[in-house]
Amino acid sequence: MTTSKNGGTPKELTLFRDNLRKQLISRREAMPPEVRAMASSALASHLATLLSRLAPHCLGFCWPYRGEFDARPLAGHLVDAGGQAALPVVVGTGQAMVFREWTPESPMLEDRYGIPIPASGAHVVPDVILMPVNGFDAAGYRLGYGGGYFDRTLESLVPRPVAVGVGFESARVETIRPQPFDERLDYLVTEAGAFAVTDQGLRLIAAV
Repeated sequence: MTTSKNGGTPKELTLFRDNLRKQLISRREAMPPEVRAMASSALASHLATLLSRLAPHCLGFCWPYRGEFDARPLAGHLVDAGGQAALPVVVGTGQAMVFREWTPESPMLEDRYGIPIPASGAHVVPDVILMPVNGFDAAGYRLGYGGGYFDRTLESLVPRPVAVGVGFESARVETIRPQPFDERLDYLVTEAGAFAVTDQGLRLIAAV
């Protein structure tokens, strides 16, 4: 019987991740409004500091979904300053995503998952991508929604964009039990600060 690099069979690993994902999403969605507002404000400050260092020309980000941090204001500021922002568009199951240019005035439509995407716009390649995390660990791996879209997208883009995981501290776990197909993040930002992902773990680089 085949076992994963983190122990257990593929079926056991899938069950572990599915259960962890459900638990962490439920925890995030249950955050009291005042707690979410304070955490979002601190997270936005840390993320703005990191983005000022990375100075992206084109920023990829995701429309907030199921209680995720809302990066639209930061993306809008970048557009106002003359930069580009873009949202991911799912092309097909098992395929890498493409990014479609977005502005705060872009007409939107819903994709197959009910998530808004620009109705039109040029396809662009971000140099920095903000990736929402349902879970993250000290090794810099993220737990997404299980489709593998971001992993395939990062692997397909040359040069590889800088991958910034974005989420609340409630998403921090000991391990997501990463597998060979999981793409490691370059940075992680929560309300506790901005962290660089290193071989020794998460290194704090910006905090209030």
